[in-house]
Amino acid sequence: MRKTFLPFSPPMIGEEEIAEVVDTLRSDWITTGPKTKRFEEEFASYLGAPAALALNSCTAALHTALVTLGVGPGDEVITTPMTFAASVNVIEHVGARPVLVDVEPDTLNIDPLQIERALTPRTRAILPVHYAGHPVDLDAIFELARPRGIIVLEDAAHALPASYKGRRIGSSGNPVAFSFYATKNLTTAEGGMLTGDPEFIERARVLSLHGMSRDAWKRYDKGGSWYYEVVAPGFKYNMTDIQASLGLWQLRKLEAFQRRRREVVKKYNEAFQQVEALETPVERPEVEHAWHLYVLRLRLEALRIDRNRFIEELKARNIGTSVHFIPIHLHPYYRDKYGYKPVDFPVAYANYQRMLSLPLNPRLTDEDVADVIEAVLDVVRVYQR
Repeated sequence: MRKTFLPFSPPMIGEEEIAEVVDTLRSDWITTGPKTKRFEEEFASYLGAPAALALNSCTAALHTALVTLGVGPGDEVITTPMTFAASVNVIEHVGARPVLVDVEPDTLNIDPLQIERALTPRTRAILPVHYAGHPVDLDAIFELARPRGIIVLEDAAHALPASYKGRRIGSSGNPVAFSFYATKNLTTAEGGMLTGDPEFIERARVLSLHGMSRDAWKRYDKGGSWYYEVVAPGFKYNMTDIQASLGLWQLRKLEAFQRRRREVVKKYNEAFQQVEALETPVERPEVEHAWHLYVLRLRLEALRIDRNRFIEELKARNIGTSVHFIPIHLHPYYRDKYGYKPVDFPVAYANYQRMLSLPLNPRLTDEDVADVIEAVLDVVRVYQR
């Protein structure tokens, strides 16, 4: 058995990131400035996105996008219950009504057939989440949205760098929100990015910093002016140059990070695919999975323990795991406000009860991966029916 605890998802920060942060701290700019601008440009270039806006979280990106797009009271926004609360909280923040629909059994992404059934004259937007890094069925969603003038705002918190039918998620002019939280494939500790067409991004940029007509860099840089006007009641969502310093180097390392993630996924799949008690994640042929998460699903009928006990058994074997996610309709705020019952979204609920996320990050050594595999198979061996 493994001697030390293997954490679920530690960040991978190298000497290059540390040196870049120190360089920033010794410079004249530690908040939003030249490195943030460079990070936006390099990120957009990497994806092939028309434009990008660096923010302090993916939540900020989603909220700013909804406000920029004019979504508000009286509107409905269709989204998934299989996501982190932020995806739905932002809909509440703008005064719109979140309308949850169930997910597909294989990918656990939002189901376009369920979206179609949920459409009403009040549907203003669809907010699909690329769950675990597997892109949603974008063509089917846009076929529903475009003829009706419905906005599609993609939550790509997990989906860097994922592709759908040969195109990077975030490369179109459609608004897409990314996360750089500590556990993500690219991290700035906290942070996010919003991509989209240049006119949309410039309007979002104003809202992201108090609704001011010029940002701090333009005001305080040589040749800038002290004068500004507040043109909208905006937010304080800007990224700092300290965060961007991390992002610049993480972006350069991303392809290497992804190669290692795919190697780990291959080892997991080879070990688990033929085990009766385990269901491995899918990758449809038309996508490139970002593999932010490796979500293993238990076939509980083949085991004498439930998911929670399985997680405790792995912890006893020094393997850290997590669960992604507790579905939105089970949380007290949404359950009580909208009167949801657990079975209202049967696919999401049933899969929640049998899922766990295994360690998946580029810091994993071959020995770490072998320890995870050994522990999972040992728990199955001990508790199989």
